[in-house]
Parts: sequence; structure tokens; C-alpha cells
Amino acid sequence: MTWTGRFLGAAEDIGRLGFVLDSAGSKFLFDYGMEPDKPPQYPLPAPPIDRVFLTHAHLDHSGMIPWLSARYDASVLTTPPTAEVATLMHRDSLKIARSEGFPEPYSDADIEATRGLYELMDFKHPKQLGLHSVRLHSAGHIPGAAQMELKGPNGTLIFTGDLYTKPQRVVMGATQTKADVLFMESTYAGREHPPRDEVEREFRAFCHEVKARGGITLCAAFAVGRAQELAMVLAGEGLNVWMDGMARTVATIFTQHPTYLNNFSQYQRAMGGVKMVRNHRGRSTALDEADVIITTGGMMDGGPILFYLDHLRNDPKSAVALTGYQVVGSNGRKLREEGMVDFDTREPGKSIHKVHCEVRTFDFSAHAGHKDLVDFARKTGAKDIVLFHGDQREKLVGDLSDFATVHLPVRDQEFTIK
Repeated sequence: MTWTGRFLGAAEDIGRLGFVLDSAGSKFLFDYGMEPDKPPQYPLPAPPIDRVFLTHAHLDHSGMIPWLSARYDASVLTTPPTAEVATLMHRDSLKIARSEGFPEPYSDADIEATRGLYELMDFKHPKQLGLHSVRLHSAGHIPGAAQMELKGPNGTLIFTGDLYTKPQRVVMGATQTKADVLFMESTYAGREHPPRDEVEREFRAFCHEVKARGGITLCAAFAVGRAQELAMVLAGEGLNVWMDGMARTVATIFTQHPTYLNNFSQYQRAMGGVKMVRNHRGRSTALDEADVIITTGGMMDGGPILFYLDHLRNDPKSAVALTGYQVVGSNGRKLREEGMVDFDTREPGKSIHKVHCEVRTFDFSAHAGHKDLVDFARKTGAKDIVLFHGDQREKLVGDLSDFATVHLPVRDQEFTIK
């Protein structure tokens, strides 16, 4: 049994994932993302491939898929919600590149061509690909996120993509699977998350506290998964909740794919109780009426959140809830550590202001923590485990090596599992 592979990105670090696998004469590419920094960071150029497996729509996994369509006629196997949301993300990343003067990694025509290359699958029916068969399993992370199970002459391989093993409001936890070889993300190696029910209680109490003192809670949320999760957490709380940015469109897309949601009726009720901001006038109304505004961007480097914060930054009664990881150099990290935000995305440094709102961080991460990663890996029965997408992945080795051989590949170095 031999698997040969090479990471094009996100082996020993996080973001811009791409992995090429050679198996029984076929060349497969698992994900092909970009890191939306300033400027964006890309994976290594992909070689000619036979097929692409796309685990989910987040840009660090899907962002460079249109680049492939301009070069290779390879179909992209994924779930229906992932294909739909990824197209939305691709259009937005191109819009941002144009507005901020970054080189465009692909064209509108490439995005449209990619739409014609999607080969849609669900979690129920496997597909035969020559000597291989592929089956998708829920990865839990966001609606539509899939683990890729590949069976062939070399045995069974699982590629997790991003993984969350516990149920969330919006999506159930990852499906447990069996494999000979496990490729597993390791974003939170060496770290644990607080219990989700405690985080939810603290978040709800915080929103009520801010309302009671006459302020607005401004929630910085990622558009895909996080914003909808927050809306469900606040459902039935008697709070006037508004939603803005790309999160609105994603919320509608999820509604059109009910089988990928944890509880569709609860999701519908939660979204029905949220007021959607559809234009500039709606933003002014939200500032006048809302108790809570859930909006993009999640790291505060762009999106409607800067509009709202610019209006609220001198109001000590109002608050900012950071609900996702804030990378070094992001506005969200600057706010958390220095109390400052740069409000001009086109000319960085020209409009940095002190924010007098209260700032609170809530861990709503949709990546499995250290213990859950170990438990998941153990239950697969895999004898070889490849760790990727983690800058502290070596912290997992001690807990995994008692039952499997652990591989820590680095970018652009070919490796073989026998």
C-alpha cells in the first residue's frame, strides 16, 4: 500500500491549503485555498490534476479553485451548499482585490467556468472514479463541510478538511469514520475550547447586559457559519437582532439546503426572527433600533462592521463581541490588544482611532480542540496519521504515536506512506 503526496500549502502552517495525492495512476487535489491577507497569500502552483476534492467553502480551502479552471479541465467534487457558497466567496475575493489594488488571481470568466466544473455529491451516495471510489462524510465545521473518504488499491484514506466533532446550533458534529490512513487538520493542537454551553450563556448574558445599559452589541462574525450560529444562539432571547453583510446571503443559501443543517425548523425560526440589513438606510435604522448587530467581517479588516463601529466607537455603553480567531496584524487583534482600529482599508494607517466601547472575546471556534482531535483519530483505527493545517501540530504527536505512525510533512516536499 503506497500513497504519495505533496502539500502546496498549509502543512506546517494554517491557511491556503492544497494537497496533491498520487494514487494508482490518478492525481487528485484536495482543496486549493488562499489566505486573504493584505496582500493575499497563495499556495504553490498546482500541477496538472485529474480531479479536485473541495472540503468546504472557506477561502483558505476554496479560494484558488477558479485559478485551476483556467488551466485544467478537472471536475470539482463537493457538496451543493459548498459549491454555492464558494462561488459567492470567489466573487467577493475578486471584488476586494479590485477595490484594494491587489493583483487579480483569476477573472470573472474563471469563476463562471468553475461553476460548470462542480460535480455535486451528498453524504449518502458514493461515486466510482476509475480504480477509486469516493464517499463524503460530514466534517461538522460548517453546513456542507465534508470529509473525503477515498478507497482504492492502496486502501482507505480519509481527508478531514476542517473538523469539528461536537454538535453546533447550525450543524451536527463530524461523522466518525474508519480508515487506513488519516489526513487530519491540527489547527487547535495543544489547545482546548471552553464548553460551548458556557460560551453561549456568557454571550447571551453579555448582550442583555449591554442592552440594559442602553448600548448596542456589535458582533464581528465570519459570514459562513459563524454569523448564522450566533443568530441561533440569540433566538428567543427577546433581543432585537439585525444581520448585515455577506452573512445575509449565506443564511439564505443554507435555508435552501435543509438536509445539511442540524435542525432546519429551528434554523428557520431563528432566521425569521432576525432583521436583515439590505441597504444604507437599513444600516441607519439598525443603529437606531438594534440591540445586537451581527455583521462581517470577522477580523474587522473590512465589511459593514467598520461602518457600524465608526458610529459607535465613542459610546462606552456599546460593545464589540469578537467571535472568531483574530490573526496577528488584523484590526480585530489590534482592537483586542491596543483598543485601536484602522477604519481606512484603502490607505492603512490614515484613519486609526481609539475605540471606547467594551470589547469581549467569545470562543465560538468550529475547529476541534486537542482532545477531540485525538479521540477522533483513535476511533478511525488509522495506523498512519498525517497532520496538516497547524502551526503547533507537533503537540499532538505524543498522544497519537501510541497507536499510529504520525507524519509531519512540510510544504513542497513529496512524501510516501507505505
